[in-house]
Amino acid sequence: MTLPHLQIRDDDKVRILTLDRPEAKNALNGPLRSALRDALAAADRDDGIRAVVLTGAGPVFSAGVDFKQLERGPGENGGPLDTTPAAALRAMRTPTICAVNGACVSGALEVALSCSFIVASEQARFADTHALLGVVPTWGLTALLPRAVGVRKARQMSITGEFVDAHEALCLGLVNQVVPHDHLMDTVTAMARRIPANTAVGEMLGLYARGEDLSLAGALAAETALSVGRTYDLEAFTAAGNATAARQRNHGEN
Repeated sequence: MTLPHLQIRDDDKVRILTLDRPEAKNALNGPLRSALRDALAAADRDDGIRAVVLTGAGPVFSAGVDFKQLERGPGENGGPLDTTPAAALRAMRTPTICAVNGACVSGALEVALSCSFIVASEQARFADTHALLGVVPTWGLTALLPRAVGVRKARQMSITGEFVDAHEALCLGLVNQVVPHDHLMDTVTAMARRIPANTAVGEMLGLYARGEDLSLAGALAAETALSVGRTYDLEAFTAAGNATAARQRNHGEN
């Protein structure tokens, strides 16, 4: 399936979304923003999808918002964060993995930071160029970037617009893993397949999201509150435990 400049395909319960405007460095114009937002919502509604992978048609991930085409896309009302792809990603209960295959700039960096986690190829580079363009971020960068790399590095990246390469991004905590470029999609889809297809995944992501705005005591209380009154199927729990142990043994042998 293809929406405006967005490729969509499924691979063993993993939905892969590929930004596809290579002639414009996959810049997010109005139609692409709307297509991406709608595709994310559709994936989140689909109980058969265990994870979403977001990547770009090479050689870049995305140059961010297309400042040459600032028209609104279908469904965009000019309001604040509620209509952006980044906000759609942060609202998802389905895990999202951003597979960054090249340059990831400004609005695209906000999108990547809004995913559950980020895997980068060795060719990935990250930058915030808002200040260079004389504009201020509106998709959450000033909240998300310092939480990933620390406020001092975030200030430096935003004020200077300098690029951070994949290996520095790993050292900073901006990405979870760096892999050889040709292995990026295989690595990410294999990672996505290891995510269990159960409601606990979405609930844990929700707890992590809530905990970002809470004290330690508040985050602990939120976790406790979620478990109060819950019952578990002991037979299913035991079967899942045995399957997990077997998988770990097989992984160790390989």
